Amino acid sequence: MDRHALRSQLAELNLTQRPDEAPFRDQMMTLLDAEPQCFHRSCFPGHFTASAFVVSADGSRALLNHHRKLDRWLHFGGHCDGDENLVRVAQREALEECGIEGLIVASSRPFDLDVHPIPAHGNEPEHLHYDVNFVLIAPEGAVETISPESVELRWFTPDEMRALPLVESMQRIVRKWEELRARRAHAVPGA
Repeated sequence: MDRHALRSQLAELNLTQRPDEAPFRDQMMTLLDAEPQCFHRSCFPGHFTASAFVVSADGSRALLNHHRKLDRWLHFGGHCDGDENLVRVAQREALEECGIEGLIVASSRPFDLDVHPIPAHGNEPEHLHYDVNFVLIAPEGAVETISPESVELRWFTPDEMRALPLVESMQRIVRKWEELRARRAHAVPGA
């Protein structure tokens, strides 16, 4: 996937069931059209990032990290560092942050779109992250390994996640995950 494929994919996304993400898609397409360096963290006032919502092999739990710098529970993700293939970026970031080998891409279609502000830190001014999220499935028996970016890693059920003080974008991802699980349970007898 490159920037042209990403733009096409964003344009073709059916957001009728996800109307709160439509403004984010529009902002992402505008950034793609206007800024050749949008996949580099040096691009201000914003740049693309990619994230991974890692679910267990049976789909019953998701792995979150208690982020050291931000002091909150989040999924895995980070900067593209010039890589236009956002699925690959999400896989790389998840592997770096949770240590699970062999994560399976559930779909190369984005699971969630979000644009959010990042506070100024060091030499970086306040800026925006244009975050494209994907679902990755951990292989059966996966063992996670904490990275220096995290205080803790933990598997959560949807109910346990709802009890956390999650930011709105994470709450939205959890709701979508629950809806996906419910549709799957109704579609597959005994699931």
